[in-house]
Amino acid sequence: MNTVVSKTEFHEGIELIVTPPQGKAHATPLLFVHGAFADAWVWQEHYLPYFAEHGWASYALSLAGHGQSAGREHLDLISLQEYVQNARSIIAQLPAAPVVIGHSMGGMVAQKLLEQIDLPGVVLMSSVPPTGLLAASAYLWATEPMLFVELNHALIGGFPQFDTLRKALFAQPIAEDDLLRYFTYMQPESSRAVWDMSWFDLPHPARMHRSPMLVLGAEQDRLVPASQVQQTASSYGTTATIFPATGHGLMLESNWKDSAAFIANWLELQGF
Repeated sequence: MNTVVSKTEFHEGIELIVTPPQGKAHATPLLFVHGAFADAWVWQEHYLPYFAEHGWASYALSLAGHGQSAGREHLDLISLQEYVQNARSIIAQLPAAPVVIGHSMGGMVAQKLLEQIDLPGVVLMSSVPPTGLLAASAYLWATEPMLFVELNHALIGGFPQFDTLRKALFAQPIAEDDLLRYFTYMQPESSRAVWDMSWFDLPHPARMHRSPMLVLGAEQDRLVPASQVQQTASSYGTTATIFPATGHGLMLESNWKDSAAFIANWLELQGF
């Protein structure tokens, strides 16, 4: 049974889940950044206790308008840059510069952070690629048109079908009660931020600090296919690791420990 205890703090209106390290602590903390339609809960389920148990001070923020963070009333107007500033404001509060671990949209936030600040390291998990969302959207429309429609409906505040979450995040079996719980946590996303990630505010790799980077993807990811994850890795001069029989929600899949252990091993090898 998990005995790691987290606490929730607020910094400038931004929710931050803090999970202290267990035993001998590593010097470098970890900051987890969630993807679209979600908040910090996606990390609290498995990853925060896992990395804390392995000695890392682990933090997960909810971006503006997400979770308990301020800004829900004007969510649709929040830009990608505001998300980046949310992360920067949290980083400024941490005891040391963190390795930033971003999933999906959070991976785009991590890339944009590197345009502004140097970081010890970055982990991109099924991240929006530096070329933006357009190719991923076209792939989803071609392969899963109903899922494409449902996600766009959710973007404007609609209520997607229950099975949409299963298709979007999971390739492996998931207990119905867990899926229902996750479903209740989901929320709309900022249309402005989506447009920024599609076209208007894409990363410029030539301007970015070149921190050590780990790029991960999932073989059965319907939202950011493995081929695009591999292109992301190529853009940054590295190679991608693709987890077999796994969907977009790497940190929530039943084999979540495979990706967590892989990241932990990489962190150790990098000296973090």
